[in-house]
Amino acid sequence: MTSTVDHRARPATSFRRVLAGGMAGSVLEWYDFAIYGVLAATVLGPLFFPGGSGVVQLLLALATQGLGFVARPLGGVVFGHLGDKFGRKPMLVTTFLLLGTSTAAIGLLPTYHQAGLWATVLLVVLRMIQGFALGGEFGAAVLMVSEYGEPKRRGFWASWPQAGAPLGTVLATVVVTVIGVVFPGDAFDTWGWRVAFLVAIPLLVIGFWIRRSVEESPVFQAAQAGAGQRAAREKSSVLEALARPRAVLHGLGMRLGENIAFYIYTVFVIAYATRYFGYERGDVVLAVTFASVCQFAGMIGGGAWSDRVGRKIAMLVPAVALVVWAPVFFWMVQTSSVPVLWLGVCVGAFFHGMLAGPEAAWITELFPTRYRYAGSSLVFQGSSIIAGAPAPLIAVWLIDSFGVGAVVGYLVVTMAITVIAVATSRETKAVDLDRVG
Repeated sequence: MTSTVDHRARPATSFRRVLAGGMAGSVLEWYDFAIYGVLAATVLGPLFFPGGSGVVQLLLALATQGLGFVARPLGGVVFGHLGDKFGRKPMLVTTFLLLGTSTAAIGLLPTYHQAGLWATVLLVVLRMIQGFALGGEFGAAVLMVSEYGEPKRRGFWASWPQAGAPLGTVLATVVVTVIGVVFPGDAFDTWGWRVAFLVAIPLLVIGFWIRRSVEESPVFQAAQAGAGQRAAREKSSVLEALARPRAVLHGLGMRLGENIAFYIYTVFVIAYATRYFGYERGDVVLAVTFASVCQFAGMIGGGAWSDRVGRKIAMLVPAVALVVWAPVFFWMVQTSSVPVLWLGVCVGAFFHGMLAGPEAAWITELFPTRYRYAGSSLVFQGSSIIAGAPAPLIAVWLIDSFGVGAVVGYLVVTMAITVIAVATSRETKAVDLDRVG
């Protein structure tokens, strides 16, 4: 089918706004994830879950982080359906407002000692709202950039919202470090931690201003104008995507190993290196932070490379590299050498970035316009439940029960599933996103 959308006719300023708006949401999403993880491990447990041991407080605080993962698929289903029916832009604005306001509101919550059980309940509710908003936010951002961008460079442009993950992690690390210096000791534990969440307010204002001025996706507008699309919109796009499960299964299979690799190299490694090999926590966190920069470079480079060689080759090469790197990485950690640890984490993060970079364009290209938002959200958010959320917990259980070899096997097997999913999928680089069939 020949595209009816003239990509050359779009003003450059419009696409720059789309790209900036997509990046703002992605950075805020991962900033929230990193900030909550750091503060849950330090101050949120005693403030919102008093009583019991410190371990119980920590586990309860971290459990609220897991609730966000539970709500994400629900948000993906709801906003995916609405986005295919009413457009990408309304979802882009709505999800961002929900995400930003709920993040900032955590910084204004009373503690358990001030409001009793209501403080704990409100924290849980806000985490659920965050997860619900995130379920639709990322899909909207990626789709807008993919459907707006120049088709020949779609892999490169779609990788930018994806790259918000490492940027958000770096921003969170910088913010916590600065706040710790400005509000040392008890001042940080008493109220300095609130500033970390309130930083979401300027991000919210800037992002909302950018996203509000973005026009609706021209691909969606063209599809909406077609008689076939008008009839299809009467159905649930979520059910349509599930009725044709091949693309969803390929996407979930690809995301399985990719998600698990991300959490192994950025979350599990901190506990593994400090607990079993005596690394200083600051050294490992700094290594992970620098690795996020390498991951960012890998994502942008991988997205651009996929525009030249195709999505499959661009994802298969780093996926195979991650299979090979898994045992090498764990051996490097066991050397108890900080420079070697840095090298291991950074190379793993770079390979992961190379894999994740083309992924955003590839997933959007798997689905036709009439259920692209729903299908993409099912893949992006469904994988967070089956892969991302349990990965650190499974890795800790495996190493405690069976040793490091079991964790290596876990990573190798799941990455092998990713390799198979990509290898058996179709090439999508030249696909026309304006198709509605």
